[in-house]
Amino acid sequence: MSKFSEDLVEALKDIVFDCNWQNVGDISQFESMKCYNLEDEDQDILLIRDNTGKFYAIDSRCSHEGGPLEDGDIEELGEKLLVICPWHSFDFDIRDGSSSTGLKQQTYETRVVNNNLYINTPVTLSLHIQKQFEEQNEELVEKFDKNLLISESGEESLCFWAVKILNTCDPHEKARLTDEVAKKWFSGELTQVGHKNPPDQPSRPENLTIIDPSKIRRGKGGTLASRVALLHSLANIEQWAMDLSWDIIARFSDFKFSNGSNLPKEFFSDFVKVARDESKHFVLLDKRLKELGSHFGALAVHNGLWESATTTKSNFLSRLAIVHMVHEARKNKEKKFASSIFRFLRSLKHSDYPRYFFAGISPVDIIVIWVSNMLSIYYENR
Repeated sequence: MSKFSEDLVEALKDIVFDCNWQNVGDISQFESMKCYNLEDEDQDILLIRDNTGKFYAIDSRCSHEGGPLEDGDIEELGEKLLVICPWHSFDFDIRDGSSSTGLKQQTYETRVVNNNLYINTPVTLSLHIQKQFEEQNEELVEKFDKNLLISESGEESLCFWAVKILNTCDPHEKARLTDEVAKKWFSGELTQVGHKNPPDQPSRPENLTIIDPSKIRRGKGGTLASRVALLHSLANIEQWAMDLSWDIIARFSDFKFSNGSNLPKEFFSDFVKVARDESKHFVLLDKRLKELGSHFGALAVHNGLWESATTTKSNFLSRLAIVHMVHEARKNKEKKFASSIFRFLRSLKHSDYPRYFFAGISPVDIIVIWVSNMLSIYYENR
């Protein structure tokens, strides 16, 4: 009888499981490496198709504080395919829902049958809301000249907030406002670009010491003081990078091409995203500085990055070429070292880690020291 009951239970499980497969449409509508939000009244599921054509589905609300994962970035890290929460940068592997933070997202099995995608969930899913949003977004882009470049000074425009952030001297408040405005822009709460003249230079705290770039001394990261100096210098760069993104948004919002057309909405979205990313980097670096007993503003900084912005403030194409293409090209070269960072960490024997910890050096500090040395070699030989 016991055996019969077990078989019956398993059979019923199979029936329920088979009844839960929901058809969400033809696979041709889903592009690779793009987030899709499948919605129901009680549940949202994030769908991602990888570069091999395989589909993965997980809960689209971050298990940390409910952030919208569909608005996050997709990153490949070794064998993992991660989606990064746009609110607090929590990472989740879409293949199994795991996170480096220890949290876990619910995953859902997917199948492709006759070019139709099925997800195993008891709720009925729909892409209708997302499609409607995409159609509205396309309509906005088509009517960009009329609807998005209205001369505004009110809080309804992106340029109003860009100038407000540029005039905010507290870097922590600057980062907070950047994250807040990015959420408004990407959620559709903020739609108009508007136009508002930016300041000649972003505001800085009165007690922040600014000196010539050549007088900045960082060291190699071998001591606590040197590591603090390195982190402080990186935080300063991230703060300027935030401002550079908001400045190009406000300064060139009314730029027109030779054919009379305005900058597309995607241009502004890209720089809002850059500003948001830089704000996250600043917050993380400042947090590490505090862990080391320091804080941002404790050391002198330079404004070398803004010199090029000042030189190109009257020429849009020069601004793109000098500030965002030359500077970013250098960053891309530096990022080639990133993959070597992981090889470096893997090369450390487990017995080496206690030595670093006892010396007061965390894994984050190890990376900072290594990157600093590599960049020193790069700049010495460029």
